Amino acid sequence: MKQFFIIALFTTAMLFSNTSNAQKWRMGVSIMPGVASNGGYGFTLGADVRLQTKIMDKAQFILTTGVTEFFKKNNLSSMGYIPLKPGVKYFWGENFYTAGEIGIGFGLVKGSGRSFIWSPSVGLAFKKFDISLKYEDATDFGKYTKHFALRLARGFELK
Repeated sequence: MKQFFIIALFTTAMLFSNTSNAQKWRMGVSIMPGVASNGGYGFTLGADVRLQTKIMDKAQFILTTGVTEFFKKNNLSSMGYIPLKPGVKYFWGENFYTAGEIGIGFGLVKGSGRSFIWSPSVGLAFKKFDISLKYEDATDFGKYTKHFALRLARGFELK
């Protein structure tokens, strides 16, 4: 509950601080094939929807949700979760960026509960497309839910 409160407070503060600037919002829709990094699972597949808006000259507020699924490799059952992650994307040049997100994941397997999630990434963003490499760790779902993924996104201006 404490994690959820902190994330909700951070997200609300970012949204209200941005409202007065009347910045434009963008939405991205992606697919994310990946690989688990700790051996229990093999292939991962995710999809997400991301909202973003400029908060400073080179920085953007991002809010991401979607679904991530881990496909079993050994005797583990499949695992999936729905993340909710606010974060910041910082541009080091015209297209190159790094991003960091923290949030909460809601398990899709009965009894899996919730987990703290953190996710750094590096990528290239263009007017309509975004490609990035991300690492994501859902810490409370166990050691096998760490993974690397390639995020391939299509972006849209929201009016």
